[in-house]
Amino acid sequence: MPENKELDTFRADLIENINSGLLSVEEGANPDQLFTEYALTLLADAGETENYRVCYDEKPNKRGGIEHKINAYALYENYETLDLFVTIYNIENTIQTITKYDAEKAFIRLERFFKNSISNDYVNALEESAEIFDLAHTLGKVPEIKEYLTRINLFLITNSEVKAVLKNAGKIENYSVFYRVIDINYLFNLSDKNRIPIEIEFEANGISVPCIENSTLNNDYQSYLAILPGSILCEIYEQYGPRLLEQNVRSFLQFTGKINKGIRKTILEEPHMFLAFNNGIAATAEEIKIIDLPDNKGKGIGYVKDLQIVNGGQTTASIYHTWKKNNADISTIFVPLKLTIIRDKANFADTVGRIAEYANTQNKVSAADLSSNRENHVSLEKHSRTLWAPPKVGESQQTRWFYERSRGQYKNERLRLGITPSRKILFDKQNPKAQMFTKEELAKYINSYREKNIGKKILVGPHIVTRGSQKNYAQFLSYNFDTKLDNIYFEDAIALAILFKTSEKVYGVSPNAIGDMRYITLPYAIAWLGAHICYKLDLLKIWKNQQISGALRNLLYEIMIQVEKFIKTNAPGSLYGEWAKKEECWSAVKAQHFGIVLSDINDDIEGNSSDVRKRVSNQETTQAEIQASIDRIFSVHQRIWEQIEDWGVSTGKLPRTLCDVASNTYSKVKNNRRNFSDIERIQSEKILDSVAENAPELFFDLEDYFLQDNQKINSSEEITIELIEEVIKWDNHNRILKPFEYNFMNELRNGKKALTDRNSYIAGINIAKVKRYGF
Repeated sequence: MPENKELDTFRADLIENINSGLLSVEEGANPDQLFTEYALTLLADAGETENYRVCYDEKPNKRGGIEHKINAYALYENYETLDLFVTIYNIENTIQTITKYDAEKAFIRLERFFKNSISNDYVNALEESAEIFDLAHTLGKVPEIKEYLTRINLFLITNSEVKAVLKNAGKIENYSVFYRVIDINYLFNLSDKNRIPIEIEFEANGISVPCIENSTLNNDYQSYLAILPGSILCEIYEQYGPRLLEQNVRSFLQFTGKINKGIRKTILEEPHMFLAFNNGIAATAEEIKIIDLPDNKGKGIGYVKDLQIVNGGQTTASIYHTWKKNNADISTIFVPLKLTIIRDKANFADTVGRIAEYANTQNKVSAADLSSNRENHVSLEKHSRTLWAPPKVGESQQTRWFYERSRGQYKNERLRLGITPSRKILFDKQNPKAQMFTKEELAKYINSYREKNIGKKILVGPHIVTRGSQKNYAQFLSYNFDTKLDNIYFEDAIALAILFKTSEKVYGVSPNAIGDMRYITLPYAIAWLGAHICYKLDLLKIWKNQQISGALRNLLYEIMIQVEKFIKTNAPGSLYGEWAKKEECWSAVKAQHFGIVLSDINDDIEGNSSDVRKRVSNQETTQAEIQASIDRIFSVHQRIWEQIEDWGVSTGKLPRTLCDVASNTYSKVKNNRRNFSDIERIQSEKILDSVAENAPELFFDLEDYFLQDNQKINSSEEITIELIEEVIKWDNHNRILKPFEYNFMNELRNGKKALTDRNSYIAGINIAKVKRYGF
């Protein structure tokens, strides 16, 4: 459990973010909705749910109380898993404790919602415009639910603490149900990690898993060969399902959970031959405990932490479903398991991904595809760190759009660069949280706008976007992620992000929204616009203005009204959520004209502007990246570098080689020599990262040292208009001065402010600042 101070700070920040969200979204939002969205974002990022939809429903009972309640749901693509969420949000200043009674009552309300919906009764009491209609209709009417639904996960989400011991499994209408509590402690841990790992206790539960250890030692991994009983594999799969398949791997393996007919035949007819016929599964883990099996039967696996199947997901699902649906006897089923323990924690995610690539070469998306896309992600990340977005109209602050290639980068970069309070504020201004986006969001922005086809088959379109982030991301990787990325690609991607985010605001929030199917209407409306203007939207204009025009905003509102009305009216059996996932729905929507006049946005179409796109070369991007790195090194005062060397030597926290690097860097910073080799520059940054993590107190006097330098400069250097002019020219390219500092210097240059002693003193401070960054 986290320290109370850290937990209190996390909760206070969370509530502040929720309150800020209430002010920034359209009227009608409520804190429960925003908190639910926040929590589900963390759970989705950690791979603990997918394709979620925040969707509130509450049914009163005859006594005036609440019969059932639901705040959100996630129905997986293969209908195998259904996640239901109920929220308890507390606005008190201190962390409250949810009683066992209140927690159980919340779960009971979720159970009743499922019972009411699966029985086919509840949908008949709903209006088609109700938020929950789509799910209720699916549960009650869609035959695939009866065929494939295997597990129901009931989640209680709260920003309070739940200390009571609650049941973790049960049955509802013959469906397996698992109960999960996501309280403030769990959310804190999720925010600080990639995910909460799956931990399985074999020894504690009397389960024998014999294994052989690979005796070859290395620093990267350790492998084991084991035999896993089919019954145990089914128990694990029943509880965790898709969580067993690592999220990034699942995004390109297109995990379906469907039954392999060959495996099913073996299980039903020759179960004792399974071990001989099947190649088994490959898995990774973070930690393992090896035990001595009873009766001198050798070694076994007693415990495993962060178990992730990287090959054999279909084998696992097939055994489970054959056992579940056909009552198969799996007592003689044994599954070969190759388990790899990743020792190199720094490259954990990368190693898991590579193992998955090589273990799954038969999959639709090949290892080569994923490898090339990694290069794309790195290229996109570089552009997001080096390209500045133009300021919005009426503003002077330039900002970046921060691409989070892997989860937690934004938080880590903020800690890495925000080594003093003032620098943390600067980071937040230059990298607004609202302009941080992930690879799944990138896929949503781009796939919503531009259709991709092979022959007559539409492989990318809004019907794919509505299937959820993982399915959409897989299609994006395969068909809609350009092989060579440059600044123009990045600028266009940001323009589409602005288009999508603005469309969300235009659609609105319940009860003042256009309707109740925003997750469908938005991508369909944007796709309809793209198709009907032949994808000629002036994305450069959006990038330069950092917003869309009023005319385009009004047109989007009109398109969304028409699209939502058409889908609801024409969906077979009123099942618009399911119809929207099909190509035939997109084809039908695309064929409509809706009487919309597109000439209203002539000024927003390519060709009506004289602006010329400037392509930034790879060399320029690399140079900008190097410059930013050197700027960071020089942003640390020479005296701090001297102290870093002393700290490294005295504590042993830095190897002797890095202590020498710190000494060399001190000399270069002191003498303003910026001729760093790539190795010196990278090692100097590595040193700063280590200090930020292990001894941040070394930075406490940083601002004071620079202030003392400023005072020395002000007393010795003559401040002239010519010098100020040179500073302004330099800063136009390097953007070190804050807007108010730049405006002050500009007013001195233009004569709007006199060069008095006081103003010369302030100008001297600004000049000293830019000198630290290489002026």
